[in-house]
Amino acid sequence: MAPPPRSRSSRGRRRRDPLVLGVTGLPASGKSTVAAMFRALGAEAADADRLAGEALALPGIARRAARAVGPGTLGPGGRLDRAAVAARVFGPGGSAALRRLEAVLHPPVRRWLRAAVAGARRRRAPAVVLDVPLLFERGVDRMCDATVFVDAPRAARLRRARRRGWTAAELRARDLSQAPAAERRRRADFVVRNGGGIPAARLAVRGIWERVFGERRP
Repeated sequence: MAPPPRSRSSRGRRRRDPLVLGVTGLPASGKSTVAAMFRALGAEAADADRLAGEALALPGIARRAARAVGPGTLGPGGRLDRAAVAARVFGPGGSAALRRLEAVLHPPVRRWLRAAVAGARRRRAPAVVLDVPLLFERGVDRMCDATVFVDAPRAARLRRARRRGWTAAELRARDLSQAPAAERRRRADFVVRNGGGIPAARLAVRGIWERVFGERRP
């Protein structure tokens, strides 16, 4: 586990506000599993990948995304072919198409993340977890009181990636689409090393939960 979070957590906040935890990690590191562990402790959650999928299901955004990525990605009935999009943006020379796609998706996803925090505040939830792959790259960490980076050995990530149908080359392409792991590890308030099994990760998550709430107490 990393050192305790920096002092941003309590500055300018009201006691009744939910704690906002940003969770990010390497592709196939198990960050969504870690986010689910925080939910089990009482946090609400918003998953940026799921929100992006909901955005792509909207006809207007689907058409814009297809134009951003290139021909052959819009299927029958105006539905986006997600497999074709992934092949394009994570394939050879796909970085420019990925940047254009992100420019379409990030504004609505950011609005919905803010709405999730506002909803948690109305419901007086103790915390809300923002599960965001590009947490630092897109400045979403500025919405958070504390950030968690989920790390895992490459062998474990590759096993998970293959269960999703990704090849080793596709996992590497996803790695390269994000900031270097060392940089995100350095910027995170906490690191969960998710290579030692579920019990070890759950213990680390509980330790973070107790630490951040302890830091909030007057």
